[in-house]
Amino acid sequence: MKRILLRALALIVGLPLVVAVALAAETLIFAQQSDPGPADAAIVLGAAVYDVLPTPVFEERLRHAVSLYTSGRVKWLVMTGGLGPGDSLAESEAGRGWAVAHGVPASAILVETRSQTTRENLVEALPLLKERGIGRVLVVSDPLHMRRAMLMATSLGLDAHPSPTPTSRYESLMTQIPMLAREVYFTLLYRLTGG
Repeated sequence: MKRILLRALALIVGLPLVVAVALAAETLIFAQQSDPGPADAAIVLGAAVYDVLPTPVFEERLRHAVSLYTSGRVKWLVMTGGLGPGDSLAESEAGRGWAVAHGVPASAILVETRSQTTRENLVEALPLLKERGIGRVLVVSDPLHMRRAMLMATSLGLDAHPSPTPTSRYESLMTQIPMLAREVYFTLLYRLTGG
């Protein structure tokens, strides 16, 4: 009886650990993948702002999106993200302002201001894409966020391809581990619930 209980306990503890390690490995491997081809648009996933200014994490996403536009790889930038608590400007509007200040014409930027989560970023971008007949898109986010973002984009039927930022605020081990743990948790939650 004691042996059966020990095996059951090992299974209860071991199985979640194996799943977490597998998801972490998948996230790390996927973080290195970037589609080099052109697309109709880049969807910039929202991130926090300081009142009206993009945070350093969001700025990295914007910098990469602007480079995709200025190099001619995309014709449109789609800014996503709504109003956070205590902010006076939606993430997407702050993103648009940053991109315009860095040389992207306002006429090439589409904005949605309602979303609060990664999935909502993509859902709210869909009507903007459909309105303009935009097909192939690059999803722009942090490397460790790309696996979960791409799972969601694919499930929504987008012709989406990964384009992680080449630089990230999550470069040291002390910043990567919490971000990786967060992504493993939310990826597992998404796969279990679909939302």
